[in-house]
Amino acid sequence: MAETVRWGILSTGGIAASFTADLLELADAQVVAVGSRGPDSAKRFAERFGIPRAHGSWAELAADEEVDVVYVATPHSAHRVAAGLCLEAGRAVLCEKAFTLNAREAAELVDLARARNAFLMEAMWTYCDPVVRRMTELVRDGAIGEVRVVQADFGLAGPFDAGHRLRDPAQGGGALLDLGVYPVSFAQLLLGEPDDIQARARLTPEGVDENTGILLGWDGGATALLSCSLNADTPQTASVTGTAGRIEFPRGFFHPERFVLHRPGRDPEEFTAQGADAGLSGLHGLQHEAAEVMRCLRAGETESPLVPLDGSLAVMRTLDAVRERIGVRYAADEG
Repeated sequence: MAETVRWGILSTGGIAASFTADLLELADAQVVAVGSRGPDSAKRFAERFGIPRAHGSWAELAADEEVDVVYVATPHSAHRVAAGLCLEAGRAVLCEKAFTLNAREAAELVDLARARNAFLMEAMWTYCDPVVRRMTELVRDGAIGEVRVVQADFGLAGPFDAGHRLRDPAQGGGALLDLGVYPVSFAQLLLGEPDDIQARARLTPEGVDENTGILLGWDGGATALLSCSLNADTPQTASVTGTAGRIEFPRGFFHPERFVLHRPGRDPEEFTAQGADAGLSGLHGLQHEAAEVMRCLRAGETESPLVPLDGSLAVMRTLDAVRERIGVRYAADEG
């Protein structure tokens, strides 16, 4: 792998624009192509960001031999198809979260990547954030003792009208896959896959969840209290409490600038991004996952140790179990 990694962007929505803007600030990344369902949107996106090639279909982008890795930025209802096209064409893939609509689709992508010895990673930027990585180091080193309680929430005020994708079952709508994936992933980053899953939700007339509470339990005694919402602007905070202390994240825990460590008998300690990581703080925060992808590609790694595929599969199994308990089903679940 050359020093400069050549990226293709699949889809042209808001998250694709944010990711591309961050990529353009990285000296070792080059955005060489974009692909969309039609040529017009691809051309507009290419002109906006100075991208040399615009493809009018996903398949054309996947077949572009000048692309090393494709960032899949579609709604999660299209992740299985879009990422699959790219993997089958020999491209490495960074796929947005939620990874897919369900665990079956996720397993299909992982099996395909492993069979082809191709790189695949879920774009769980939280796991790559330097502040979150520092927190996991502290927890692993016993700074707060044994983890007993994780709390996290992510809710938006809305309202979202009936035609919005977040209320459309055909597009994997609902709070859980768009927002709840963050609290669930945060809890499982620290505690792994839960042994017990309970959930309750209010559903929209279309049959997707708009307000969901989740209780996860582990046989070792830990619990996680999580929530997500399409009609309540929640604090969007998180905390991790152990037998010897507590870590608190302010609003925006999924891409934090800081956290505070509380331990009995000591003053609170604040941790922030340091050095080169602090120098990139003006970006959207997506540059860290891009940097991890490029590190893996240069090292010849097909999976990231920061965002392992088995972890992504475990999160999807939890999300499936939550949907089963609250009565949300998608057409893809029948496949």
